[in-house]
Amino acid sequence: MKQRALLLSLLLAGCGEGDRADQIGPNPTIPAPRQPLLASINIARIVGWREGETPKAPAGFRVQALARGLSHPRFVYVLPNGDVLAVESRAPEPGEPVDRPKEPIRGWLEGLASGADPSPGAEPSNRITLIRDANGDGVAEGRTVFLDHLNSPFGVVLVEGDLYVANTDGVVRYPYVTGETRITAPGTPVAPLPGGPYNHHWTKSLTASPDGAKLYATVGSNSNVGENGIEAEHGRAAVWEIDRATGAARVFAGGLRNPNSPRFYPGSNTLWVVANERDEIGPDASPDYLTSIRPGGFYGWPYSYWGRHVDVRVQPQRPDLVKSAIAPDYALGSHVAALGLDFYTAGAFPPPYRGGAFIGEHGSWNRSRPSGYKVVFVPFANGRPSGKAQDFLTGFIDGGQAHGRPVGVAVDRGGALLVADDVGNTVWRVSWGG
Repeated sequence: MKQRALLLSLLLAGCGEGDRADQIGPNPTIPAPRQPLLASINIARIVGWREGETPKAPAGFRVQALARGLSHPRFVYVLPNGDVLAVESRAPEPGEPVDRPKEPIRGWLEGLASGADPSPGAEPSNRITLIRDANGDGVAEGRTVFLDHLNSPFGVVLVEGDLYVANTDGVVRYPYVTGETRITAPGTPVAPLPGGPYNHHWTKSLTASPDGAKLYATVGSNSNVGENGIEAEHGRAAVWEIDRATGAARVFAGGLRNPNSPRFYPGSNTLWVVANERDEIGPDASPDYLTSIRPGGFYGWPYSYWGRHVDVRVQPQRPDLVKSAIAPDYALGSHVAALGLDFYTAGAFPPPYRGGAFIGEHGSWNRSRPSGYKVVFVPFANGRPSGKAQDFLTGFIDGGQAHGRPVGVAVDRGGALLVADDVGNTVWRVSWGG
Protein backbone atom coordinates (compact mmCIF):
# COMPACT_ATOMS: atom_id res chain seq x y z
CA MET A 1 0.00 0.00 0.00
CA LYS A 2 2.83 2.39 0.79
CA GLN A 3 4.35 1.74 -2.63
CA ARG A 4 1.00 2.40 -4.30
CA ALA A 5 0.59 5.66 -2.40
CA LEU A 6 4.09 6.71 -3.41
CA LEU A 7 3.36 5.73 -7.00
CA LEU A 8 0.24 7.92 -7.01
CA SER A 9 2.21 10.89 -5.74
CA LEU A 10 4.81 10.31 -8.42
CA LEU A 11 2.19 10.27 -11.13
CA LEU A 12 0.49 13.42 -9.85
CA ALA A 13 3.69 15.37 -9.31
CA GLY A 14 3.79 16.66 -12.87
CA CYS A 15 0.08 17.04 -13.63
CA GLY A 16 -0.67 19.90 -15.97
CA GLU A 17 2.26 19.28 -18.31
CA GLY A 18 1.64 19.78 -22.01
CA ASP A 19 3.54 19.66 -25.27
CA ARG A 20 5.69 22.70 -25.96
CA ALA A 21 5.77 23.77 -29.60
CA ASP A 22 8.43 26.31 -28.65
CA GLN A 23 10.75 23.42 -27.77
CA ILE A 24 11.01 22.18 -31.35
CA GLY A 25 13.70 23.71 -33.52
CA PRO A 26 17.12 25.36 -33.34
CA ASN A 27 16.29 27.89 -30.58
CA PRO A 28 14.09 26.18 -28.01
CA THR A 29 12.69 27.85 -24.94
CA ILE A 30 14.54 26.48 -21.90
CA PRO A 31 12.48 27.03 -18.74
CA ALA A 32 14.02 27.14 -15.29
CA PRO A 33 14.65 23.68 -13.83
CA ARG A 34 12.20 22.25 -11.32
CA GLN A 35 13.26 19.78 -8.69
CA PRO A 36 10.16 18.40 -6.96
CA LEU A 37 10.66 16.00 -4.10
CA LEU A 38 9.29 13.26 -6.37
CA ALA A 39 9.66 13.51 -10.14
CA SER A 40 6.85 12.70 -12.57
CA ILE A 41 6.78 9.07 -13.71
CA ASN A 42 4.29 7.94 -16.32
CA ILE A 43 5.09 5.09 -18.69
CA ALA A 44 2.41 3.88 -21.08
CA ARG A 45 1.38 0.28 -20.49
CA ILE A 46 2.08 -1.97 -23.45
CA VAL A 47 -1.00 -3.60 -25.00
CA GLY A 48 0.45 -4.62 -28.39
CA TRP A 49 -1.17 -4.55 -31.82
CA ARG A 50 -4.33 -6.46 -32.62
CA GLU A 51 -4.80 -8.15 -35.97
CA GLY A 52 -5.25 -5.51 -38.65
CA GLU A 53 -3.95 -2.62 -36.54
CA THR A 54 -1.03 -0.55 -37.80
CA PRO A 55 0.54 2.81 -37.02
CA LYS A 56 -0.78 5.82 -38.94
CA ALA A 57 1.11 7.64 -41.70
CA PRO A 58 0.18 10.78 -43.68
CA ALA A 59 -2.29 10.54 -46.56
CA GLY A 60 -0.86 8.75 -49.58
CA PHE A 61 1.40 6.44 -47.56
CA ARG A 62 0.84 2.73 -46.95
CA VAL A 63 1.86 1.01 -43.70
CA GLN A 64 2.58 -2.74 -43.70
CA ALA A 65 4.07 -5.17 -41.21
CA LEU A 66 7.20 -6.50 -42.89
CA ALA A 67 7.79 -8.88 -39.97
CA ARG A 68 5.77 -9.66 -36.83
CA GLY A 69 6.46 -11.88 -33.83
CA LEU A 70 10.00 -10.59 -33.28
CA SER A 71 11.46 -10.13 -29.79
CA HIS A 72 12.33 -6.51 -29.06
CA PRO A 73 13.58 -5.38 -32.49
CA ARG A 74 15.65 -2.28 -31.71
CA PHE A 75 17.44 -1.52 -34.95
CA VAL A 76 17.07 -2.21 -38.67
CA TYR A 77 19.79 -2.27 -41.31
CA VAL A 78 19.40 -2.80 -45.06
CA LEU A 79 22.04 -4.86 -46.87
CA PRO A 80 22.98 -3.95 -50.48
CA ASN A 81 20.96 -6.85 -51.92
CA GLY A 82 17.83 -5.62 -50.13
CA ASP A 83 17.83 -8.08 -47.23
CA VAL A 84 16.84 -6.45 -43.94
CA LEU A 85 18.59 -7.15 -40.65
CA ALA A 86 16.45 -6.72 -37.53
CA VAL A 87 18.52 -6.51 -34.34
CA GLU A 88 16.59 -8.07 -31.45
CA SER A 89 18.03 -7.18 -28.10
CA ARG A 90 17.44 -7.14 -24.34
CA ALA A 91 19.21 -5.14 -21.66
CA PRO A 92 22.28 -6.78 -20.14
CA GLU A 93 22.64 -7.92 -16.57
CA PRO A 94 23.37 -6.77 -13.94
CA GLY A 95 21.43 -3.54 -14.03
CA GLU A 96 22.16 -0.26 -12.30
CA PRO A 97 22.48 -0.34 -8.49
CA VAL A 98 19.19 0.37 -6.68
CA ASP A 99 20.23 3.07 -4.21
CA ARG A 100 17.38 5.60 -4.31
CA PRO A 101 13.83 5.18 -2.92
CA LYS A 102 12.19 5.80 -6.31
CA GLU A 103 14.13 3.08 -8.14
CA PRO A 104 11.97 0.04 -7.23
CA ILE A 105 8.79 1.81 -8.39
CA ARG A 106 10.45 3.16 -11.51
CA GLY A 107 11.73 -0.33 -12.30
CA TRP A 108 8.26 -1.79 -11.82
CA LEU A 109 6.71 0.80 -14.15
CA GLU A 110 9.40 0.25 -16.77
CA GLY A 111 8.66 -3.46 -16.58
CA LEU A 112 5.05 -2.71 -17.50
CA ALA A 113 6.30 -0.69 -20.45
CA SER A 114 8.92 -3.14 -21.65
CA GLY A 115 6.59 -5.73 -23.10
CA ALA A 116 8.45 -8.34 -21.12
CA ASP A 117 6.66 -11.21 -22.83
CA PRO A 118 7.38 -11.22 -26.57
CA SER A 119 4.73 -11.87 -29.18
CA PRO A 120 3.35 -15.42 -29.40
CA GLY A 121 5.86 -17.60 -31.18
CA ALA A 122 8.68 -15.08 -30.84
CA GLU A 123 12.19 -16.36 -30.23
CA PRO A 124 14.60 -15.05 -27.59
CA SER A 125 16.36 -11.72 -28.13
CA ASN A 126 20.08 -10.93 -28.45
CA ARG A 127 20.28 -12.02 -32.03
CA ILE A 128 19.95 -10.62 -35.55
CA THR A 129 17.17 -11.85 -37.83
CA LEU A 130 17.42 -11.59 -41.62
CA ILE A 131 14.18 -10.68 -43.41
CA ARG A 132 13.99 -11.24 -47.17
CA ASP A 133 11.55 -9.34 -49.38
CA ALA A 134 13.11 -10.03 -52.78
CA ASN A 135 10.45 -8.31 -54.91
CA GLY A 136 10.08 -5.29 -52.64
CA ASP A 137 6.31 -5.54 -52.21
CA GLY A 138 6.45 -5.28 -48.43
CA VAL A 139 5.60 -8.94 -47.92
CA ALA A 140 8.56 -10.98 -46.69
CA GLU A 141 9.10 -14.33 -48.38
CA GLY A 142 11.05 -15.63 -45.41
CA ARG A 143 13.32 -14.90 -42.49
CA THR A 144 16.17 -16.68 -40.76
CA VAL A 145 18.35 -16.33 -37.70
CA PHE A 146 21.34 -14.50 -39.15
CA LEU A 147 23.48 -14.21 -35.99
CA ASP A 148 22.72 -15.29 -32.46
CA HIS A 149 24.23 -15.58 -28.98
CA LEU A 150 25.15 -11.89 -29.08
CA ASN A 151 25.65 -9.62 -26.07
CA SER A 152 22.82 -7.07 -26.13
CA PRO A 153 23.55 -5.93 -29.70
CA PHE A 154 22.26 -2.72 -31.24
CA GLY A 155 24.25 -1.11 -34.08
CA VAL A 156 25.20 -2.84 -37.34
CA VAL A 157 27.13 -1.66 -40.39
CA LEU A 158 28.57 -3.44 -43.46
CA VAL A 159 31.90 -2.24 -44.87
CA GLU A 160 33.68 -3.97 -47.77
CA GLY A 161 32.46 -7.49 -47.03
CA ASP A 162 32.79 -7.19 -43.26
CA LEU A 163 29.74 -6.93 -41.02
CA TYR A 164 30.37 -5.01 -37.80
CA VAL A 165 28.07 -5.50 -34.81
CA ALA A 166 28.10 -3.19 -31.78
CA ASN A 167 27.41 -5.33 -28.72
CA THR A 168 26.96 -3.60 -25.39
CA ASP A 169 30.63 -4.15 -24.52
CA GLY A 170 32.40 -3.80 -27.86
CA VAL A 171 32.47 -4.02 -31.65
CA VAL A 172 32.82 -7.43 -33.34
CA ARG A 173 33.54 -8.18 -37.02
CA TYR A 174 32.02 -11.03 -39.06
CA PRO A 175 32.70 -12.05 -42.67
CA TYR A 176 29.68 -11.51 -44.92
CA VAL A 177 28.90 -13.02 -48.33
CA THR A 178 26.15 -11.36 -50.37
CA GLY A 179 22.93 -13.33 -50.24
CA GLU A 180 23.80 -15.61 -47.34
CA THR A 181 21.06 -16.08 -44.78
CA ARG A 182 23.16 -17.09 -41.79
CA ILE A 183 26.65 -16.34 -40.53
CA THR A 184 28.28 -19.27 -38.74
CA ALA A 185 31.87 -17.99 -38.60
CA PRO A 186 33.02 -16.76 -35.18
CA GLY A 187 33.28 -13.03 -34.72
CA THR A 188 36.56 -11.19 -34.34
CA PRO A 189 36.72 -8.50 -31.62
CA VAL A 190 37.62 -5.13 -33.08
CA ALA A 191 37.48 -2.71 -30.13
CA PRO A 192 36.04 -2.84 -26.60
CA LEU A 193 33.52 -0.22 -25.48
CA PRO A 194 32.62 0.82 -21.91
CA GLY A 195 30.05 -1.69 -20.73
CA GLY A 196 30.27 -2.67 -17.08
CA PRO A 197 30.14 -3.72 -14.33
CA TYR A 198 26.72 -2.07 -14.61
CA ASN A 199 25.44 -0.42 -17.74
CA HIS A 200 22.86 2.36 -17.38
CA HIS A 201 22.59 3.34 -21.06
CA TRP A 202 23.55 0.07 -22.70
CA THR A 203 22.76 0.51 -26.40
CA LYS A 204 25.75 1.06 -28.67
CA SER A 205 25.00 2.43 -32.15
CA LEU A 206 27.38 2.19 -35.07
CA THR A 207 28.18 3.65 -38.48
CA ALA A 208 31.15 3.95 -40.83
CA SER A 209 32.84 7.00 -42.32
CA PRO A 210 32.08 7.71 -45.99
CA ASP A 211 35.49 6.30 -47.00
CA GLY A 212 35.06 3.22 -44.78
CA ALA A 213 38.29 3.81 -42.86
CA LYS A 214 36.68 4.61 -39.51
CA LEU A 215 33.82 3.32 -37.42
CA TYR A 216 31.83 5.56 -35.10
CA ALA A 217 30.14 4.08 -32.02
CA THR A 218 27.93 5.84 -29.50
CA VAL A 219 28.22 5.19 -25.76
CA GLY A 220 25.62 6.54 -23.31
CA SER A 221 26.25 7.70 -19.77
CA ASN A 222 26.24 5.36 -16.78
CA SER A 223 23.77 7.50 -14.81
CA ASN A 224 21.34 10.39 -15.11
CA VAL A 225 23.73 13.16 -13.98
CA GLY A 226 26.76 11.42 -12.54
CA GLU A 227 25.11 10.20 -9.33
CA ASN A 228 27.08 6.93 -9.54
CA GLY A 229 30.34 8.86 -9.36
CA ILE A 230 32.33 10.43 -12.17
CA GLU A 231 34.71 7.45 -12.18
CA ALA A 232 31.79 5.32 -13.48
CA GLU A 233 31.61 7.61 -16.53
CA HIS A 234 35.08 7.00 -17.93
CA GLY A 235 34.78 6.91 -21.72
CA ARG A 236 31.00 7.24 -21.58
CA ALA A 237 28.52 9.91 -22.75
CA ALA A 238 30.53 10.06 -25.95
CA VAL A 239 30.95 9.19 -29.60
CA TRP A 240 33.94 6.91 -30.17
CA GLU A 241 36.04 6.75 -33.32
CA ILE A 242 37.56 3.36 -34.18
CA ASP A 243 40.21 2.74 -36.81
CA ARG A 244 38.83 -0.13 -38.84
CA ALA A 245 42.23 -1.52 -39.81
CA THR A 246 43.91 -1.49 -36.39
CA GLY A 247 41.07 -1.28 -33.86
CA ALA A 248 42.66 1.79 -32.27
CA ALA A 249 39.90 3.79 -30.59
CA ARG A 250 39.50 7.25 -29.10
CA VAL A 251 36.74 9.52 -27.86
CA PHE A 252 35.69 11.61 -30.85
CA ALA A 253 33.31 13.93 -28.95
CA GLY A 254 31.96 13.98 -25.39
CA GLY A 255 29.36 15.43 -23.07
CA LEU A 256 26.50 13.64 -24.86
CA ARG A 257 24.32 11.96 -22.22
CA ASN A 258 22.81 9.26 -24.43
CA PRO A 259 23.73 9.62 -28.13
CA ASN A 260 22.35 7.18 -30.69
CA SER A 261 22.21 6.37 -34.40
CA PRO A 262 25.26 8.22 -35.76
CA ARG A 263 24.80 9.08 -39.45
CA PHE A 264 26.85 11.08 -41.92
CA TYR A 265 24.78 13.58 -43.84
CA PRO A 266 24.70 12.31 -47.43
CA GLY A 267 27.52 13.66 -49.56
CA SER A 268 29.38 15.13 -46.59
CA ASN A 269 31.77 14.27 -43.79
CA THR A 270 29.46 15.76 -41.17
CA LEU A 271 28.37 13.28 -38.51
CA TRP A 272 24.95 13.66 -36.86
CA VAL A 273 23.39 11.93 -33.85
CA VAL A 274 20.19 12.08 -31.86
CA ALA A 275 20.65 12.35 -28.10
CA ASN A 276 18.54 12.02 -24.94
CA GLU A 277 19.04 14.66 -22.28
CA ARG A 278 18.76 14.42 -18.49
CA ASP A 279 15.76 13.67 -16.30
CA GLU A 280 14.18 14.94 -13.07
CA ILE A 281 14.44 18.72 -13.53
CA GLY A 282 10.94 19.21 -14.91
CA PRO A 283 8.95 18.25 -17.99
CA ASP A 284 10.53 20.78 -20.38
CA ALA A 285 13.86 21.91 -18.95
CA SER A 286 16.21 19.82 -21.09
CA PRO A 287 15.02 18.91 -24.61
CA ASP A 288 16.32 15.87 -26.45
CA TYR A 289 17.98 16.82 -29.69
CA LEU A 290 19.44 16.22 -33.13
CA THR A 291 22.91 17.61 -33.64
CA SER A 292 25.99 17.57 -35.82
CA ILE A 293 29.14 16.48 -34.04
CA ARG A 294 32.35 18.48 -34.04
CA PRO A 295 35.58 16.49 -33.59
CA GLY A 296 36.77 17.08 -30.04
CA GLY A 297 33.53 18.85 -29.15
CA PHE A 298 32.00 18.87 -25.67
CA TYR A 299 28.20 19.04 -25.36
CA GLY A 300 27.77 19.70 -21.66
CA TRP A 301 26.83 16.48 -19.85
CA PRO A 302 26.71 16.21 -16.89
CA TYR A 303 27.60 19.77 -15.93
CA SER A 304 25.27 21.64 -18.28
CA TYR A 305 22.55 21.17 -20.88
CA TRP A 306 21.64 22.96 -24.10
CA GLY A 307 24.95 24.73 -24.09
CA ARG A 308 25.67 26.50 -20.83
CA HIS A 309 22.55 25.90 -18.73
CA VAL A 310 24.22 24.68 -15.53
CA ASP A 311 22.86 21.65 -13.67
CA VAL A 312 23.38 22.53 -10.02
CA ARG A 313 22.82 18.91 -8.93
CA VAL A 314 26.25 17.92 -10.24
CA GLN A 315 29.07 18.29 -7.73
CA PRO A 316 31.76 19.38 -7.99
CA GLN A 317 30.95 21.91 -10.70
CA ARG A 318 33.19 22.34 -13.75
CA PRO A 319 32.83 25.92 -15.03
CA ASP A 320 35.84 25.38 -17.28
CA LEU A 321 33.99 22.66 -19.18
CA VAL A 322 30.67 24.51 -19.17
CA LYS A 323 32.41 27.45 -20.82
CA SER A 324 33.29 25.22 -23.77
CA ALA A 325 29.92 23.43 -24.04
CA ILE A 326 28.40 23.41 -27.53
CA ALA A 327 24.65 23.98 -27.91
CA PRO A 328 22.99 21.31 -30.10
CA ASP A 329 21.63 22.13 -33.55
CA TYR A 330 17.96 21.18 -33.20
CA ALA A 331 15.64 20.47 -30.26
CA LEU A 332 13.10 17.66 -30.55
CA GLY A 333 11.18 18.28 -27.31
CA SER A 334 11.82 17.09 -23.78
CA HIS A 335 11.83 13.41 -22.90
CA VAL A 336 10.83 12.14 -26.37
CA ALA A 337 13.69 9.58 -26.14
CA ALA A 338 14.99 9.94 -29.69
CA LEU A 339 16.89 6.76 -30.58
CA GLY A 340 16.64 6.26 -34.35
CA LEU A 341 17.96 8.47 -37.17
CA ASP A 342 18.25 8.08 -40.92
CA PHE A 343 18.44 10.57 -43.78
CA TYR A 344 16.12 10.09 -46.74
CA THR A 345 18.06 10.02 -50.01
CA ALA A 346 15.78 7.82 -52.14
CA GLY A 347 13.35 9.12 -54.74
CA ALA A 348 10.20 7.18 -53.84
CA PHE A 349 8.76 9.68 -51.34
CA PRO A 350 7.46 13.09 -52.45
CA PRO A 351 10.10 15.84 -52.83
CA PRO A 352 9.47 17.54 -49.43
CA TYR A 353 10.84 14.44 -47.70
CA ARG A 354 14.03 14.11 -49.72
CA GLY A 355 17.23 14.96 -47.91
CA GLY A 356 15.53 15.25 -44.52
CA ALA A 357 15.85 13.20 -41.34
CA PHE A 358 13.48 10.56 -40.01
CA ILE A 359 13.75 10.11 -36.24
CA GLY A 360 12.35 7.30 -34.09
CA GLU A 361 11.15 8.57 -30.70
CA HIS A 362 10.83 5.75 -28.17
CA GLY A 363 8.71 7.78 -25.74
CA SER A 364 8.90 9.48 -22.37
CA TRP A 365 8.76 8.28 -18.77
CA ASN A 366 9.61 11.51 -16.89
CA ARG A 367 6.41 13.42 -17.83
CA SER A 368 2.84 13.11 -16.63
CA ARG A 369 1.68 13.65 -20.22
CA PRO A 370 3.61 11.37 -22.57
CA SER A 371 5.81 12.74 -25.33
CA GLY A 372 7.43 10.87 -28.20
CA TYR A 373 6.03 7.43 -29.11
CA LYS A 374 6.21 8.31 -32.81
CA VAL A 375 8.45 8.81 -35.83
CA VAL A 376 9.00 12.42 -36.84
CA PHE A 377 10.48 14.02 -39.94
CA VAL A 378 12.81 17.04 -39.85
CA PRO A 379 13.26 18.79 -43.22
CA PHE A 380 16.80 19.76 -44.27
CA ALA A 381 18.15 22.32 -46.72
CA ASN A 382 21.82 22.81 -47.57
CA GLY A 383 22.77 20.14 -45.05
CA ARG A 384 20.98 21.79 -42.11
CA PRO A 385 17.56 21.45 -40.44
CA SER A 386 15.22 23.88 -42.16
CA GLY A 387 11.79 23.71 -40.52
CA LYS A 388 9.58 22.29 -37.80
CA ALA A 389 9.58 18.56 -37.09
CA GLN A 390 6.49 16.89 -38.53
CA ASP A 391 4.70 13.83 -37.19
CA PHE A 392 5.16 11.05 -39.73
CA LEU A 393 4.26 7.73 -38.10
CA THR A 394 1.88 7.92 -35.14
CA GLY A 395 -0.73 5.79 -33.38
CA PHE A 396 1.76 3.98 -31.15
CA ILE A 397 0.06 5.36 -28.03
CA ASP A 398 -3.61 5.80 -27.24
CA GLY A 399 -5.11 6.88 -23.93
CA GLY A 400 -2.13 5.92 -21.82
CA GLN A 401 -1.74 2.52 -23.50
CA ALA A 402 0.99 1.85 -26.05
CA HIS A 403 0.71 -0.53 -28.97
CA GLY A 404 4.44 -0.19 -29.58
CA ARG A 405 7.52 2.01 -29.21
CA PRO A 406 9.57 2.96 -32.30
CA VAL A 407 13.36 2.82 -32.17
CA GLY A 408 15.58 2.38 -35.24
CA VAL A 409 14.66 3.64 -38.72
CA ALA A 410 16.16 2.86 -42.12
CA VAL A 411 15.37 3.37 -45.80
CA ASP A 412 15.07 0.15 -47.80
CA ARG A 413 16.21 -0.54 -51.35
CA GLY A 414 12.83 0.50 -52.77
CA GLY A 415 12.77 3.82 -50.92
CA ALA A 416 10.32 2.78 -48.20
CA LEU A 417 10.94 3.63 -44.55
CA LEU A 418 11.47 0.74 -42.14
CA VAL A 419 10.76 1.19 -38.42
CA ALA A 420 11.79 -1.18 -35.64
CA ASP A 421 8.96 -1.34 -33.10
CA ASP A 422 10.61 -2.44 -29.87
CA VAL A 423 7.68 -3.65 -27.77
CA GLY A 424 5.24 -4.04 -30.66
CA ASN A 425 7.70 -6.74 -31.81
CA THR A 426 7.27 -5.69 -35.44
CA VAL A 427 9.24 -4.14 -38.28
CA TRP A 428 6.93 -1.71 -40.08
CA ARG A 429 7.33 -0.66 -43.71
CA VAL A 430 5.98 2.69 -44.87
CA SER A 431 5.78 3.16 -48.65
CA TRP A 432 4.40 5.89 -50.89
CA GLY A 433 1.17 5.00 -52.65
CA GLY A 434 0.54 8.31 -54.40
